[in-house]
Amino acid sequence: MATAHPTSANSLTLYELNAHVRGLIETHLDEPVWLRAELSEARETRGHCYLEFVQKADDGNSIVARARGQIWANTWALLRPHFERATGQRLSAGMQVLVEVRATFHELYGYSLNVVDIDPTYTLGDLARRRQEILHTLEQEGVLNMNKDLPLPRLLQRIAVISSASAAGYQDFCNQLSNNAYGLAFHTSLFPAVMQGDAVESSIIAALNAIADQLDRWDCVVIIRGGGAAADLNGFDTLALAENVAQFPLPVITGIGHERDDTVIDLISHTRVKTPTAAAEFLIQHQLEELALLTSLAERLTRCSAERLRTEQERLLRIAQQLPTLFTLRRTQEEQQLQLLWQRTVHAATTRLTQQQHRLALTEAKLQSASPEQILRLGFSITRLNGKALTAAANAQPGDTLTTTLLHGTLTSTVNL
Repeated sequence: MATAHPTSANSLTLYELNAHVRGLIETHLDEPVWLRAELSEARETRGHCYLEFVQKADDGNSIVARARGQIWANTWALLRPHFERATGQRLSAGMQVLVEVRATFHELYGYSLNVVDIDPTYTLGDLARRRQEILHTLEQEGVLNMNKDLPLPRLLQRIAVISSASAAGYQDFCNQLSNNAYGLAFHTSLFPAVMQGDAVESSIIAALNAIADQLDRWDCVVIIRGGGAAADLNGFDTLALAENVAQFPLPVITGIGHERDDTVIDLISHTRVKTPTAAAEFLIQHQLEELALLTSLAERLTRCSAERLRTEQERLLRIAQQLPTLFTLRRTQEEQQLQLLWQRTVHAATTRLTQQQHRLALTEAKLQSASPEQILRLGFSITRLNGKALTAAANAQPGDTLTTTLLHGTLTSTVNL
């Protein structure tokens, strides 16, 4: 059977089609229904609360359904305080909510869900619970605060940046650093990664591994993303990525770009800032504080050196003024010491001379008492044979001539035996 060609008579305009869809919804979904969904966005504007609902696949990351919704101001004024009192939480992204909605469709603005009630007993959703589970796992592994505990280098000039090359946040970050008003120098290098979708985890881990291969070239790592829907932050909430960031050996600074949302790596990184621009400001401020410290130390060193120099000059001047007096005093002391030494030397020499003279007199007296003359005076005589003293009779032979010396005179005799 041949298919009829479409004509303007049997076709619909876009408005007609949208109006038909609106009619179907109003006819078949004319009553509110209770909806289970996760909030990927919740923001308040002009008294109204605008929401984005998502449903995720079983893997917990990819999104299989999405719808926008709103709570008009008159309803929000009643639901908000009731919800916050019951849960202690603000309505925010990551919550799993149970809401009563009325499906609506507008020819111009499309499909949306008008929230008329919310069950506050329905607690935080899968995303928030999964974050808590990841944090608990990291704590059990002992790595939860490992990156936070790293000391920041004194100089943060060599920055390894993980971001998308086309991201506006990356350009803002680089411009903020290079055009800082203080003339501070920074060196940045981009390690490209996917910042949304299913490849976030694997690409950021690959970038971290590339940085780790040249670790000594960098002072810190900055992960920046910029704007985008909160639902696109799911890739930053995985255990594998969290383990890599928590255990990375350099401080990791995150500027994911969502003021209202904290991802897991925000919670475990060394420093979390709101935006890429804020990350640049953090680095600039850190360097300014270091510069101020160095300037203060330099000024203190200059001041202390000047004070020390002045003190030493004054001390030297005082010493110079005291030198004549000190010299005179020293000379007087030396002269007194020399005089005392001279007196001691003379006394010692005199004493020693007297002792030696006495000793010499004693020796002389001993020698005199032992002299031959003294012996002869006592009645002794000396007999000689051939000029030598004869000490034994056996040494003389008959006929030998002996000479005997007395005190007064000499006798000559002949040996007869």
